[in-house]
Amino acid sequence: MLSRLFGKADRNSPVGRGPIISIVVIVYDMPEQAENTLRSLLPGYQRGVEGEEYEVIVVENGSPRTLSRDFLATLPFNFRYVLRHDGEPSPARAINHGASLAQGEFVCVMIDGARMLTPGVVRNLLLGHRVADRAVVAVPGYHLGYELQQQAVNTGYNRACERELLHSVNWPDNGYRLFDIACFSGSSAPGFFLPNSESNCISLPLDLWQDLGGYDERFDLRGGGLINLDLYKRACEAQGVQHVIALGEGTFHQFHGGVTTGGQSTSVRENYIALSHAQYRELRGQEFRSPQTQPLFLGEIPPQAQKFVYYSAARILAERGELSPSGESIRPGAVA
Repeated sequence: MLSRLFGKADRNSPVGRGPIISIVVIVYDMPEQAENTLRSLLPGYQRGVEGEEYEVIVVENGSPRTLSRDFLATLPFNFRYVLRHDGEPSPARAINHGASLAQGEFVCVMIDGARMLTPGVVRNLLLGHRVADRAVVAVPGYHLGYELQQQAVNTGYNRACERELLHSVNWPDNGYRLFDIACFSGSSAPGFFLPNSESNCISLPLDLWQDLGGYDERFDLRGGGLINLDLYKRACEAQGVQHVIALGEGTFHQFHGGVTTGGQSTSVRENYIALSHAQYRELRGQEFRSPQTQPLFLGEIPPQAQKFVYYSAARILAERGELSPSGESIRPGAVA
């Protein structure tokens, strides 16, 4: 358990100082998907940690389809639930409110409650914060299904297809089998070793979160526009920060008709993305560019994730001109 790894058993016990990390999950109009996400944060599913070591703060923006009382009643002691009725299209205030309730030294933000986790996420977030005082720990993102959901929907992908995929890997028996039925998300498509534009599971010290001012509430478009990319960039590029990537873990997006991943027409999606970038330029005075960092890579790599490591290595080698189109090394002296 992590109390042994940290060597601070008193702070992690029920009579200690409370949770080490607070995980804030935003939910809106996605009860089935949110239930899966929250199940993937339960003690027991998350390995190598005790419930006393982390808390989950669920902030749901009101909609016709909220989480059921029956489901909420099943959640354990380290979960808290807040239902808001502010009616704002952006999740900024909701997640800032959730973070304001955090009792941990670290705050992890998950702006999209439709993202299921692998079983080592919480443990590796905590280990990542052992690397440096100002570590920003990120988990790579994936889509359930074998192509991006905004593309797959055009060939019939829907929630029923996704249920079948999850059934095929007996989820939640082994959460790492999510890698078997997934592809990189668009923001993670460059792979592990090239800059990614965002993470949907970002953890940082609470004092750094406060220094950054949390999410910038001026990003007021439906869904927030580039608000999550903006926070990720500002956090990763902040002075004195060590960027850490838990490359053996993942968040897996479930289909729910989201603003950029749902069944909207290509033109509607492209218009939204253009508007989001325009707002970013207005607020930041420049085009968005993925954070430029020298990350440390952390954690065990389960067999199911190894194909994504292979893909990532091929991407960066090709970027540097060290890989031929056939996938063979073209460096002098390469071993056959």
